[in-house]
Amino acid sequence: MIDAQARLDALAKPPGSLGKLERLAARLAATQGRLDPRTHPRRLVVFAGDHGVVAEGVGLWPSAVTGAMMRLMREGRSSATALARVAGADFLLVDAGSCTEGLQPGPGFLDARIGRGTASFAQGPAMTVAQFDSAWALGARIADESAAAGLAVLALGEMGIGNTTAAAALGALLTGAAPEAMVGPGAGANPESLARKRAVVAAGLARARAEADPRAAIAAICGYEIAALAGCIAGCARHRVTVVLDGLIVGAAALVAQRLSPGALETAIAAHVGAEPGHARMLETLGLEPFLDWGMRLGEGTGAALLLPLLDAAAALLTEVATLEEAMRG
Repeated sequence: MIDAQARLDALAKPPGSLGKLERLAARLAATQGRLDPRTHPRRLVVFAGDHGVVAEGVGLWPSAVTGAMMRLMREGRSSATALARVAGADFLLVDAGSCTEGLQPGPGFLDARIGRGTASFAQGPAMTVAQFDSAWALGARIADESAAAGLAVLALGEMGIGNTTAAAALGALLTGAAPEAMVGPGAGANPESLARKRAVVAAGLARARAEADPRAAIAAICGYEIAALAGCIAGCARHRVTVVLDGLIVGAAALVAQRLSPGALETAIAAHVGAEPGHARMLETLGLEPFLDWGMRLGEGTGAALLLPLLDAAAALLTEVATLEEAMRG
């Protein structure tokens, strides 16, 4: 077991004087099990999927927006791709289950759809257990390939209109919180759509809680991209690849990973606490400290991308700063 805190306390500075940066450095070192953690090469991976629950009027945007945003990512013109570039991260978009047509696979984009959007969990299970397992395996495959390519850090994000509804239901299921405590506006809502969203989450949660099998309960309200994210988080832990979590939807995926794969969060770092209700409760359940609090709720991995330069600073603190003993020796 490494003792990063002892190293930080021995540096030529008052102990704890760099505040949260020291906690980030200790967490980064712990994820990799080394006092000289790597932060490059790194990649922002966004998993995409559509949600049948959009048909229930839970938000203001149609599912077609998922495809439109995926096209912007493919062209490098989205918020996520812009922030990945300035953070020095590669970008990969993985289609886990969208209804989008016309995107050609190639560098930076993988079409690996398990299905063309989930079913509406207001009417029945969002997916079968077999489909959930396939989406999980997709995420695990991305983790395996990333580790084989020598990546030190994966930042994770998502794209999918309707996925805050699925995330809210999963959050309530896996934290024990009341569904209304998890439901927020997502990509946008008016009073009527917000009321429908609360009702849909409550109905889906009741159906999920009736399942005896945890995987069946999760599959009943999950999204393809969320299941793939969960598999990727668990896979990164197996390979000791540092994984940086974004907001509410990735938080829901982390809860799924935590429930189904003990030790799945050993290499996870929470980038930020988002503005969506319920995200802070998710992080508390996960036992993870968020390092940014900027009122963000975009998703797409944007919060995770913003933390990447701070990982560089945290690593430099551990590897480039002399100890007080060295300073006194001259």
